Amino acid sequence: MLDYLDAAIIGVLEHDARASLADIGKQVGISGPAVGERLRRLRESGVIETFGVNINLKTLGFTLQALVRIKPRSGHLRKVEAIIAEQNRFLWCDRVTGEDCFIAKLALVDVAELDDILFELHDYAETHTSIVKSSIISSRLPPVLPHKK
Repeated sequence: MLDYLDAAIIGVLEHDARASLADIGKQVGISGPAVGERLRRLRESGVIETFGVNINLKTLGFTLQALVRIKPRSGHLRKVEAIIAEQNRFLWCDRVTGEDCFIAKLALVDVAELDDILFELHDYAETHTSIVKSSIISSRLPPVLPHKK
């Protein structure tokens, strides 16, 4: 279970994963070494898996993103998974319930390359693509303290 200090530390890291232990400590009201000890416990317990970085895709030339719903044809589920895993333009992919098996997000330089990226899937799956116009929430953590009943 997380306490309020653990939640506060996670909150600081969500906004700046490179913050020093001393800076985090100042923001949450404990010493840097105490922050370090709490982070060690949070990592060992599996609450924190990794520390990351958010990249502005547009600065790297990826001007568009697309959401792709993917429905493998009978007998091709594993092949479709392998194609998705090998194509580095997929930013993430979730296996889902419902008519489609996967929902994935692609990074695109322009819309013209969409056919080239998805071409390898067409013999093994049906795809339905939507271009992302804007993101209301790009990524955030859920509430980290347990819900009260």
